[in-house]
Amino acid sequence: MERRATKFILKWFIISIAVITIVTYAFFASRDLILGPQVNIESPENGSVVVGSLVLIQGTTKKINSISFNDRPIFIDQSGRFSEKLLLAPGYTVLTIRAKDRFGREVVKRLELVRKEGVASSTSPSV
Repeated sequence: MERRATKFILKWFIISIAVITIVTYAFFASRDLILGPQVNIESPENGSVVVGSLVLIQGTTKKINSISFNDRPIFIDQSGRFSEKLLLAPGYTVLTIRAKDRFGREVVKRLELVRKEGVASSTSPSV
């Protein structure tokens, strides 16, 4: 009787280990589908006030197939980093970064910036 109980416990232990292994493998194999594409804008921060007209936008991506900046394709390096320069008009500007993964899932990041005109020093000749 004891031998039979030991076989039963061992059988269910092996089945449990196999099921846990299969579920863990399935999660790691499908994590790209579950998590989707990721975009992180490192600089400038959203809502920043920019004094100069030229701004450098930098960030990182994960699990993407294509990326665009204001509907214009941009390139990323091997580690998933991007860097784009942009001339801002005075006032409020909204920039859009779209990234798609190989499954067609899309993430959209908006970056809102305000360009403030630099204070020009006026030197008038003294009379």
